[in-house]
Amino acid sequence: MGFDVVHDKLKDECGVFGIWAVGQSEEAANFTYLGLHALQHRGQESAGIVSTEGQSLHVHRDMGLVADIFTADVLGSLPGGAAIGHVRYSTCGGSHVKNAQPLAVQYAGGAVAVAHNGNLVNAEALRAELEAAGSIFTASTDTEVIVHLIARARPAGSPGSVEQLLAAIRQALGKVSGAYSILFLTPRALVGIRDPMGIRPLVLGRHKGNWVLASETTALDLIEAEYVREVEPGELVLIDGAGLRSERLFPDRPAPGRLGRCVFEHIYFARPDSVLFGKSVYSVRHAFGKRLAAEHPVPADLVVPVPDSGVPAAIGYSEQSGIPFAMGLVRSHYVGRTFIEPQQSIRHFGVKLKLNALKDVLRGKRVVVVDDSVVRGTTSRKIVKMLRSAGASEVHLRISSPPTAWPCYYGIDTPTRQELIASTHRTEEIATYVTADSLGYLSLEGMYAALGEDRKGYCDACFSGEYLIQFPARAPPAPLRVVGG
Repeated sequence: MGFDVVHDKLKDECGVFGIWAVGQSEEAANFTYLGLHALQHRGQESAGIVSTEGQSLHVHRDMGLVADIFTADVLGSLPGGAAIGHVRYSTCGGSHVKNAQPLAVQYAGGAVAVAHNGNLVNAEALRAELEAAGSIFTASTDTEVIVHLIARARPAGSPGSVEQLLAAIRQALGKVSGAYSILFLTPRALVGIRDPMGIRPLVLGRHKGNWVLASETTALDLIEAEYVREVEPGELVLIDGAGLRSERLFPDRPAPGRLGRCVFEHIYFARPDSVLFGKSVYSVRHAFGKRLAAEHPVPADLVVPVPDSGVPAAIGYSEQSGIPFAMGLVRSHYVGRTFIEPQQSIRHFGVKLKLNALKDVLRGKRVVVVDDSVVRGTTSRKIVKMLRSAGASEVHLRISSPPTAWPCYYGIDTPTRQELIASTHRTEEIATYVTADSLGYLSLEGMYAALGEDRKGYCDACFSGEYLIQFPARAPPAPLRVVGG
């Protein structure tokens, strides 16, 4: 019997990568494979690559990890000097190859492939309108809504031209509302776009004179590409044989009064070796830990991180507090999402498959255990009990973010509000539930002070409940539906 190993974390929905080197290289799919490998943390259920040699699109998508899907033979079937790729998590009920991306279609304007990170808050309403008008959907992602809107657009320009493509994209995205960092590939061009509030990340790089787009800079590092800059919120970047052209997506619209960059990217989603929104992710998490120690000090013998994402904050906590740092928990890096259990009674061993406590380090010690977030609280409870079983005399839980009390509708796989423990319990009650001697969260004000940024530049709806993009008039979509990225 298979069993999902539930590690109590939010999941980012996906990562995207694209490269344009038509006429310069025939290895675009290989570079995209490497880029997706570096973005694997952003999605581990499906992956896909679409390439072009300038004439047609070549597609391969499948369920699983990048290294398992893209064998040498598969990569050999994806010729050309340009490609886009996508790694994806699915939400409940959406784990199926039909929802894997990039989506590639042939329509009146030619062939186009789309890879999307984010979530459209009006996707259900748009889908209903399109179906009423005769559109037939084969998948259940927000991204397919964008594809249908492009196919139904009636822009001016020569069929199949880059100008017509850009006009169709503008018409399509002009009807959607929500978060999107999105790549489009045709035999003639690569287009990268970030939504006007910049909710999801997208960066621009150079590789041997060719342009690269990716969700995070870590993908640029792996292929030895130079990081140039972020794609700006509301920016459209066109890359073709003439080079790179940048323009505003909606030049006739006023820019939003504020940005909505996802602060949770800094807390957990992005890799610590990435530069995100102009800042080192590692340095930010380290600063969060230092601030956490200042806000919630406690007498203790050791600071222990929950690996891997809790490590930078734990180092910061240790440095600020003067309490020694120790790797009291060791993580297994070889656990997939499922395993075969010999009998029903060992389901509770799920966390122990990923983490093990070092008894020689912990025995008789007062421990501060640092993690980046608490979602349902179930895993925190198991970790605290694991530390006690290993001999810790006290366990003080410290969280390097504010309480997660609200679901995200902008591209994150989030439980319902009722499942988020901080939405219905005070900090003291959560401490009792997880069996910790004490519990302290980083304050919202402290988070931005450590980040060194104004709150107006970020979205923190998962902490504050202040949603920056309004939903349609009817009720918000259920947070566990399938989303675009």
